[in-house]
Amino acid sequence: MLLNKQERAGAGVWHEHTSMSGIVVEGLRHLYRPKRGAPVLALEDVTLSVGDQEFIALLGPSGCGKSTLLYLMGGFLPVETGLITMDGAPVAGPGPDRGVVFQHFALFPWKTVLQNVLYGLERQPLARGEREARALAFIKMVGLSGFENNYPSQLSGGMKQRAAIARTLAIDPKALLMDEPFGALDAQTRHLMQTELLAIWRRSPKTVIFVTHDVQEAVYLAERIVVMSARPGRIKEIVTVGLDKADPELTRSSAFAQMSDHVWSLVRDEAIKAQAGVGP
Repeated sequence: MLLNKQERAGAGVWHEHTSMSGIVVEGLRHLYRPKRGAPVLALEDVTLSVGDQEFIALLGPSGCGKSTLLYLMGGFLPVETGLITMDGAPVAGPGPDRGVVFQHFALFPWKTVLQNVLYGLERQPLARGEREARALAFIKMVGLSGFENNYPSQLSGGMKQRAAIARTLAIDPKALLMDEPFGALDAQTRHLMQTELLAIWRRSPKTVIFVTHDVQEAVYLAERIVVMSARPGRIKEIVTVGLDKADPELTRSSAFAQMSDHVWSLVRDEAIKAQAGVGP
């Protein structure tokens, strides 16, 4: 099911989630200021509401501002124009309610898997034994039992990302912000990690905002896909996926192919504009 014209008018507001819970972006505009060269308008008039425990994907051509939008939600960049709230409170910086998983793992190479996961728990008011028990539980959840004492250099790419996800989940954030977390993995490992992420999300439901440039990944993972325009990034359309993610044959179904084709047609038009240097 796709949004009707009224629902996606203007900046593409979604009206289903109007409560104070979740992440709400209103009238966001962001100007990127490089150290050299002229400022670049990265985002323009972005308005979006993400419901509590909803899984959405941000999808669009390279340079459309999807990662910038994620970092603004995470509090890593200042909001200059517009407003971002988490459960009704303005986002003014990073916080434990929002956990971030990056593409390149961001593990401490001198710490073991267990020490990496424990790192995020060190500021929480837990006894040492409780922290270790919690860390081990999340290591088990992501399938790394037996590798607690291994260093990142001793792990495969997929295992490193599992460790990074365990470290983020261990602090129990309400929202999980993921910036192309599987982009550096080979195709087989990437698919395995996608399946594992969905399983983790079902076991420990959280709001997930997942940045990707892969149409099929977005369709496979997300409940809704936010398709962004060529820079300056605006919301072009919000697509409700509506597929049975528990179906083991999902990616081979005609419904999956049709949805992927539809979303790709939206992205392709913007990718062509981006290559030509023409905004929306």
